[in-house]
Amino acid sequence: MTKLPDSPGLEAVRLLIRGTVGATMVAHGLKHGRSLKGTAGWFGSIGFRQPELQARASAVVEVGAGVALVAGAATPFAAAAVVGTMAVAARSVHAPNGFFITSEGWEYVMNLSVAAIALSGLGPGRWSADRRLGWDRALHGGRATALTTALGLGAAAAQLAAFYRDPETEARP
Repeated sequence: MTKLPDSPGLEAVRLLIRGTVGATMVAHGLKHGRSLKGTAGWFGSIGFRQPELQARASAVVEVGAGVALVAGAATPFAAAAVVGTMAVAARSVHAPNGFFITSEGWEYVMNLSVAAIALSGLGPGRWSADRRLGWDRALHGGRATALTTALGLGAAAAQLAAFYRDPETEARP
C-alpha cells in the first residue's frame, strides 16, 4: 500500500488522534501509578493473579504507550499496546456490562482501540518522531494496521491466559 500524502488537514487529524489517545493513556497510567496498592487491590478483586505486577505493568504500559503516541514514536507498536490494554479491560471488566459506557460497558475501550488502529494505518504524520527517524516509511497502511491489531490482541490473549481468572467462573462449584 502506498503511503498517504501529506496534507494540512490529514496532518491535523493525525496529530489530533495521537494527542487525544496518547494523553488519555498517560492519564490512565498515572492514575494507576499514583495508587499502586489500591490499583493492585482492584486488579485482585476482578480476577488477576499477581495483582501487584499487573498494577505496575498497567501503569508503565499505559504511560509509555501514551507518551510514544503523543510523540509519534514507534507508532504501530504504541498503538498495539493501547489495543492490548483495552482488550484486557474489555474482557476482564466491561464485556459483561453490555455496550454502553453508562453501564460500564465496552463502548469506550472499543473506541480507543479503533482510534489506535486507525492511527497506525494513517501513520503518525509529518510532525512525529517516526518521520524524523524515517520509520514511517517502513511500516504504514494495511501492514501497520494488521500488525497493530494482531500484536495488540495477541498480547491481550497472552496476558489474560497467564494472569486472569474470571471470578464468577472460579467461584462456581
